[in-house]
Order: sequence, then C-alpha cells, then structure tokens
Amino acid sequence: QVQLVESGGGLVQAGGSLRLSCAASGRTFSIYGMGWFRQAPGKEREFVAAISRSGGSTYYADSVKGRFTISRDNAKKTVYLQMNSLKPEDTAVYYCAADLDGSGSYYSGRYDYWGQGTQVTVSS
Repeated sequence: QVQLVESGGGLVQAGGSLRLSCAASGRTFSIYGMGWFRQAPGKEREFVAAISRSGGSTYYADSVKGRFTISRDNAKKTVYLQMNSLKPEDTAVYYCAADLDGSGSYYSGRYDYWGQGTQVTVSS
C-alpha cells in the first residue's frame, strides 16, 4: 500500500510559477513510476507528466511541454511538478499517481495509487 499526499497548489497569476510536491509513504517509493494528472471542472481527468522509477525517462502532455518539469527524489520519496508560465487553462485539481510497473505512463488506468489532489488556480 502507498499513500500519496500532494501539496503546493494555490492561486497564481498568469505567467507565474508553482511547484507541486507529492510525498509518498508506505512501500519502497523507488520502484514506482509516477505521474501527474489534472481535472478541470466539467472535464475528464487528463495526463500531465510522468517519470520512470529511476527518473531517466520523462513524458509530457503537449499542452505543458516546455513549461512544466517533472522530477523525483527517491531518497525523499517525493515527486515534483515545476510549473512555469502558467495559463488560466492550467486551472485544475492536480493529482499524483503511482504505477507499480515502474515505467510511468500516459494512461490513468495503469496507475495503482492516487493522491487526493491539490487545487491550482491561475487567474488572468
């Protein structure tokens, strides 16, 4: 069992930055691929970014490529999402998720554990 707790969300103006953190507890963090997803009001949950267990491979949605960076610190059992040049359309609840397969994935169905989410609101 893995527990995931997101933090770092908040209200920011367009063009600003935020860094989300996702702290894991429970089983060995380093075996998991990790992902970030988001869900805006009235929309389906969508993929944002993912990282493999070693951190050697990363994946991004086209909508955030070049603006967001995913990283992880296995010693701290934490995955991060650095979000720069934020836009109003980035407003959503952001969720982190853990993938037992270890590779990270675009597909939400591949993930085994989810956090409760953290709200990000970008004002124009």
